[in-house]
Amino acid sequence: MRSRGAAGCAPSSPGFSTARDAPLDPPQPKALQQVAVGRTEVEDLDLYATSRERRFRLFASIECEGQLFMTPYDFILAVTTDEPKIAKTWKSLSKQELNQMLSETPPVWKGSSKLFRNLKEKGVISYTEYLFLLCILTKPHAGFRIAFNMFDTDGNEMVDKKEFLVLQEIFRKKNEKRETKGDEEKRAMLRLQLYGYHSPTNSVLKTDAEELVSRSYWDTLRRNTSQALFSDLAERADDITNLVTDTTLLVHFFGKKGKAELNFEDFYRFMDNLQTEVLEIEFLSYSNGMNTISEEDFAHILLRYTNVENTSVFLENVRYSIPEEKGITFDEFRSFFQFLNNLEDFAIALNMYNFASRSIGQDEFKRAVYVATGLKLSPHLVNTVFKIFDVDKDDQLSYKEFIGIMKDRLHRGFRGYKTVQKYPTFKSCLKKELHSR
Repeated sequence: MRSRGAAGCAPSSPGFSTARDAPLDPPQPKALQQVAVGRTEVEDLDLYATSRERRFRLFASIECEGQLFMTPYDFILAVTTDEPKIAKTWKSLSKQELNQMLSETPPVWKGSSKLFRNLKEKGVISYTEYLFLLCILTKPHAGFRIAFNMFDTDGNEMVDKKEFLVLQEIFRKKNEKRETKGDEEKRAMLRLQLYGYHSPTNSVLKTDAEELVSRSYWDTLRRNTSQALFSDLAERADDITNLVTDTTLLVHFFGKKGKAELNFEDFYRFMDNLQTEVLEIEFLSYSNGMNTISEEDFAHILLRYTNVENTSVFLENVRYSIPEEKGITFDEFRSFFQFLNNLEDFAIALNMYNFASRSIGQDEFKRAVYVATGLKLSPHLVNTVFKIFDVDKDDQLSYKEFIGIMKDRLHRGFRGYKTVQKYPTFKSCLKKELHSR
């Protein structure tokens, strides 16, 4: 069996140029002014940024009134590639130009699993929205209702723009606690780039000792939403709304005038579509227009963003154990990543069966997946997973090794990248996700 892509190499682009999708090589907007950013200036501010902030600044390509934004295209690149394909530039937009760009944003009821690919560079995503979207990528479907309820503070089954903007305050405050001490002027400049306004002296969130404990962004959001909304945030809601620049997400959810409300069905569909779109992009980057990817390519994708140093051992397992290529369909591919989003529940199920301390077979694996997630993985998919990770070739899977590698993979764009290895290890907003559900 031979991989359709070059063995050991990353796919070309993040899967936009296929028989099913038009190439996503976005044209440069005519009205944009290219702003070259000196490496010294970027790296200087990077010294005061967290690893998440550095990655956002690395991929962001739009600047408006001092604040940096990603385009939908930038976001897709940030979660499917290691680094940008082109040299660092920020394109400066006026508020008028930004509003004109946002006028093409479709309403949420017209959303699809091609939303980001269709928008390409015709949209902007703020830093806090970037964090939110990344959290969505690793949430099981059961977590979608929890996410919606966190925003729906009045319990009317609808979320309005003011309720949604609590996200901005919570993530901003969490980052303030993690700021690197040093040059106040540079830290203020960094806050302006990330949030578009300077932090107020009176925060809506507590700063007691308990809140200084390091938490995942999802856990922080879940714990602090009600606290923030029932403090002085309600009184300051109009001020915050005026301070926040409209973005693609805000217009998509709440309309051009910000008066629309978001119901759970549309919210669920958006989150499901985002997960599907990113998976489609990864799948298409290897399928070359076919309906399947090879088992070896599936192994390549699973081992991306993990700490596995020598992936050749796992790839050779596939080559020799599955000589006749059958292929992995997109439905199988998606079902496996839905399983990964339920990885902690899977681990609990294995503990119930007393499998955590020993290797497990394929039937036991399928049973535990079904108990934990309700998903029925195809026999061929399970067999492929076993052939990838069965180093001893005894048709048994080491629980600890498999869980460890898959937790790495689940972090996706939040683990360390070679381009930033001189900084501390890249900690994801999902580092403690699996323990916070």
